[in-house]
Amino acid sequence: MSQEFVPLAENIVEAMLKESPATAAFAGDHRFDTELPDYSPDGVLAQLNMLRDASDALSQLDSDSLPLAEQVDHAILTSLVERSTFELSETRSYEWNPMLHNPGSLLHSLMARPFAPVPDRLESIAARLEKIPDALAVARGVLRDCPKIHLETAAGQFTGTASMIRDELPKLLAESPGLKSRVVPVADAASKALEEFSAWCASREGERDPRLGRRLWDAKLWYTLDTELTAAEVLKRAWSCVEEVTEQLKDLAPNGNIRELLDRLADDHPDNDTIVALAQESLEDTTNFVREHDLVTLVDDPCIIQEMPEFNRGIAVAYCDPPGVFEPAHVPTYYCISPTPNDWTPERVTSFFREYNNHMVRNLTVHEAMPGHFLQLAHSRRYRGSSRVRALGFSGPFVEGWAVYTEEMMVQHGFGGMAVRAQQLKMQLRMAINAILDQLVHCEELSEADGMELMLGKGFQEEGEAAGKWRRAQLSSTQLSTYFVGYSEVRDIARLKPANVPLRQWHDAMLSHGSPSPRHLRTLLQAGV
Repeated sequence: MSQEFVPLAENIVEAMLKESPATAAFAGDHRFDTELPDYSPDGVLAQLNMLRDASDALSQLDSDSLPLAEQVDHAILTSLVERSTFELSETRSYEWNPMLHNPGSLLHSLMARPFAPVPDRLESIAARLEKIPDALAVARGVLRDCPKIHLETAAGQFTGTASMIRDELPKLLAESPGLKSRVVPVADAASKALEEFSAWCASREGERDPRLGRRLWDAKLWYTLDTELTAAEVLKRAWSCVEEVTEQLKDLAPNGNIRELLDRLADDHPDNDTIVALAQESLEDTTNFVREHDLVTLVDDPCIIQEMPEFNRGIAVAYCDPPGVFEPAHVPTYYCISPTPNDWTPERVTSFFREYNNHMVRNLTVHEAMPGHFLQLAHSRRYRGSSRVRALGFSGPFVEGWAVYTEEMMVQHGFGGMAVRAQQLKMQLRMAINAILDQLVHCEELSEADGMELMLGKGFQEEGEAAGKWRRAQLSSTQLSTYFVGYSEVRDIARLKPANVPLRQWHDAMLSHGSPSPRHLRTLLQAGV
């Protein structure tokens, strides 16, 4: 039976890579570096037909007769196909979310990573730039009633992509000046089209409600989490977590005054000139701590800390940008941190850095880099199965759950002392409140005032952080729930460690299967595969 599944799986993976340049770029497959996503009616129909054919073929296989690892791969690939079908046919966000049409990340991946000689990358960049005016014309045609908040955010991000082309492309052309005549005209045309599209976004009314509603949100949550937990159970557990963590913070704070403790720690904070250097210092500290306490096997992959590109700002303060699983070159992971925008008031800047104070940045570095995303994804890239399924079918709940779990694990071993422990608990509050916010915003008509009160009161967040999260809860859906659900399930798996197994060995085993959902990882570990 395996002889039937593997070639089928490979054919489906190949079709998904071909139909989605973004998927290929994320996976590190450079065969489609000249392409942009096709959201035209014909393009979407072609993708849906491919996905439906794939679903039919997978359903005809007797998965129970496969080896366990391939049973897992069959389930992962089926879920990936069905989720992609749901997004294109039900959520249809390409019709109302202009941010999906931004080519910034596809251009940035070619500019930033030295996976090939500069002339080769410039040829691919030029081919993508050439397609941008037509792609944005398609976007105008398919985008209908968009939420105002998505239009506002997209306007800034498209301007950021145009700025990236103007600012970063000349640096590459300086290394290959012979390609100026090829690249400069299409770059100018692309920049103009991006600025015009930004203005188009800014000029639209945007009357659509950004909330998905209970039916779509519940269905999307099921695909996102890949768990047996219901939405009601997620919400119940999240509220319980808020209560439990609040009590732990009270025990940590002098006289039980949580606000006083967190305010004192917030006074020790970086600024725009020092935050990147602080993150670099924190990465050295966390790496040394993991090594000294033998917590998980380290890798020799490079990790570079840099300011977040402007086209990606407006949703999160930091993210980890790893090379894809198929990336043949030895290229770095980027740990990106967003500085404050130039138009922020001094008061808002201060609020931001009080939230992301010196102790919080150390905890954030655990999450985004060591031993969180950077290390986990480096281990994941080393997994090799009988097919390429797990390279595409990674689980957001596992990836985020591992990162949150490592925050707790590090402070339990003494990292950062009381100060980082307090920030880690505050982050746990934020994680649980994220899940609550995600569901109440999209399904229960939570008002902005009530959402802000929840974050400022029970979450002890600075006003700037809470305002940013309110925007993120409207700009995204179900992703904010992955942290809490993933952490809960990854922590439970960590607690399954046999008494005679060293911690590093167990953590290595948890990271040795790629990035499957926690329920699949539990099955693989218990079977000793």
